[in-house]
Amino acid sequence: MNLPGLLLKAERDAKKLFEQIDDLVFVNQARVLDVFRQARVRDFHFNSSTGYGYNDAGRDLLEEIYAGVFKGEAAVVRSQIVSGTHAISLCLFALLGPGDELLAATGRPYDTLVRVIGGDGVRRGTLTGRGVVYRELPLTPGGRVDIEQLGKTVGESTRVVLVQRSRGYSSRPALLVDDIAEVVRTVKNANPHAVCLVDNCYGEFTARREPTWVGADLIAGSLIKNPGGGLAPSGGYVVGRRELVEQVAEQLTAPGLGREVGASLWDNRLVYQGLFLAPHVVGEALKGAVLTASLMERLGYEVSPRWDEPRGDIVQEVRLGSAERVQAFCQVIQSCSPVDSDLSLEFAPMPGYREPIIMAAGTFVQGSSIELSCDAPRREPFAAYLQGGLTYQHVRYALAKMLEVLP
Repeated sequence: MNLPGLLLKAERDAKKLFEQIDDLVFVNQARVLDVFRQARVRDFHFNSSTGYGYNDAGRDLLEEIYAGVFKGEAAVVRSQIVSGTHAISLCLFALLGPGDELLAATGRPYDTLVRVIGGDGVRRGTLTGRGVVYRELPLTPGGRVDIEQLGKTVGESTRVVLVQRSRGYSSRPALLVDDIAEVVRTVKNANPHAVCLVDNCYGEFTARREPTWVGADLIAGSLIKNPGGGLAPSGGYVVGRRELVEQVAEQLTAPGLGREVGASLWDNRLVYQGLFLAPHVVGEALKGAVLTASLMERLGYEVSPRWDEPRGDIVQEVRLGSAERVQAFCQVIQSCSPVDSDLSLEFAPMPGYREPIIMAAGTFVQGSSIELSCDAPRREPFAAYLQGGLTYQHVRYALAKMLEVLP
C-alpha cells in the first residue's frame, strides 16, 4: 500500500509529539509494572471463580493493583459493572439520597448519564426521582469549567460534584489533570465534605498523573476503554477513598456484603494483562488521534483538539459539516476494521441517546472504544468522534483510505 504524500507530511509534522507520547508511555508503563511487581502476581491469580466468589484471590489482588496504579485507598473492579455509565451510576446512587445535591461542574453530562440523573425529565428510577437535587454549572464560552462560579455554587447541601474528564459529544476540550486539580481545590475550599467524583472514561494513562493524585475522592470508568488495554472482555472500575469505595461496592452487591462477594465471571488473565498493556495501547491511540487531527486540518476541517494541543483523553473530534460526511467518515473506519468490515452504517436510535447515533465499531470486544472506533450523533455541528486504535498502524491505514473518500 502506497501512502499518500499528504498523509506522510502530516506524519512528519507529528514526529516530535510522537516522541513525547513515547516518554509518557514509558513513565506509565513503569508505574504499572512496579505495582505488579510489588503485588507478587502468580499464575493462580488468573483463575476464575464461581458462586458467591468468596476468597477470590485473583479478584482481590486485581483490585489491590488498580488501587495501587491509580493511587487510591481501595478499588472495585468487576465484570458485573457493565459500562462506564454503570460505574458512575453506582457511585451516584451509593452516595446520594433525598435532599442531597448533585452538581455537574462540567456542564451537561454525557447523554446516557443524563438519563441516569433524570436531567431530561425522565424521573422513574432516576436520581431526581428519588429526591436528589440536581444542578448543572454551565461552562465558560471557551468550554472551560467556570472556577469562579463553581466556588460560589458549591454549598452545604452539595454532596457530590461530578466532573466529566472527556468531552462526550461536545466540542469543549477534555480536562487536563491540572484542570481537575483546580476544580477539586475550589470544591474543597467551599465544602470540604463534598465528594469529587471524576468520570475518568477515555482519560486513563493520557497523562503522567491521574485525578486521584490531585485530590479526587473517586474515579470511575470502563474496562473496554483505556485501562482494559484492548484485552478485557467487559467490566468497569471504581477507585478512591476506602469508605466511599465500600459504599459503592454495597450498592453493587448488597449492604453487609460489599466487596466480599462477586465471582470472577471472566478470564482474569485478560484483565490483568490488559491493564499491563494499557499504557502502551493508550499511547498508540494518542498517536493515531494526533495524526488524524494533523491530516484533517490539512484537508481544511476543523478539529478539536488541534494536532499539537495538549490532550486529556483519546477522543478526536472532526467537524465534517453534514450528516452525509459524518456517515462517510464512520463508514471508512468500519470498512477498515478487522471485524464486520463489510457492514453498511446508518444513523439509528440507541438506548440512552437523544438523537439517532452512528457507530463504527468493528471490534474484537463489542463496543470497545480503545479499539479503533468512531461514533456521532445526528446533530449540529455534525462532528465525528474518533477514538482508540490498538496499533498506530491501524489508524494510519484507515486514514490513507479516508483520503480516497473525503474531499
